Amino acid sequence: MSTQSISKISLVFSDNHILQQIVGVQNSYLKRLENHLRVKIYSRGNVLLIQGEEHAVEKVKTILMHLEKRLKQGDSIDHNDVEGSVRMHPKVQEEGSMKIYLKSTNKSILPRSPSQETFIEAMENNELVFGIGPAGTGKTYLAVAMGASLLMSGKVERLILSRPAIEAGERLGFLPGDLKEKVDPYLRPIYDALYEMFPRTQVEKLISSGTIEIAPLAFMRGRTLSHAYVILDEAQNTTPLQMKMFLTRLGEGSRMVVTGDVTQIDLPSQQESGLVDAQKRFKNIPSIAFVEFGSDDVVRHPLVSKIVKAYEP
Repeated sequence: MSTQSISKISLVFSDNHILQQIVGVQNSYLKRLENHLRVKIYSRGNVLLIQGEEHAVEKVKTILMHLEKRLKQGDSIDHNDVEGSVRMHPKVQEEGSMKIYLKSTNKSILPRSPSQETFIEAMENNELVFGIGPAGTGKTYLAVAMGASLLMSGKVERLILSRPAIEAGERLGFLPGDLKEKVDPYLRPIYDALYEMFPRTQVEKLISSGTIEIAPLAFMRGRTLSHAYVILDEAQNTTPLQMKMFLTRLGEGSRMVVTGDVTQIDLPSQQESGLVDAQKRFKNIPSIAFVEFGSDDVVRHPLVSKIVKAYEP
């Protein structure tokens, strides 16, 4: 670290409760900022002292003020929000705070990487969007968040979420339980995303009323899905014929989002993925957008990003 560019600043927080949320348990959020930006942050009472190279100190200041603003607006934050603020710093710096695209029942949902922002904007502006990239990049979460937002605002009447149950193939009969119990394990990630958008009891009521439908891909055959927001997750495990079947369900006033990871295809080796096939067919068609995510967009545990990179060719 060059001594010529060393800078020190103090930030005073009037609300100790907000300060506790900013620093995290055992200063865990401050430690993340220190590791990412190579600064030192000291907590003394209601004051944070930041020391490091001038540009890094200013960056930390902007991020901390942004997090404080979110908390004052009633949002909650977690380690992913801290990581996202680091990735999205240019936007935070430019606008004073990042644009809030979506809101769930308990927090604002902001993009945590430039690719996430591109994906959200694509879903806002296109009738069919493909989000393609590795696990942990927020594809399914953001697709469900957009669907929940449109449902709450009355812009769509139904939210339909689907996945191919490829691990069970077409042989669900040998599994114990009724059909719902057989397929629910393959749809669990979709339920988990919904529970982050709505209280669990509300999710159950919306499912019971048919406003939200969660079903295996095979259940989409023969239907026309009108005035709905339709999500196909794990689309790399569809065949081209299944993908065609799904996409041609698009009805009046509906939108579709297709997500998947072409590096994790579970189909037989001789079978082409419907998602790979769609990439070739639809690249230059207006109103169809493709957004690609990379290992740098992983927003889970920091180690996940390193794992994804280690598996890259």
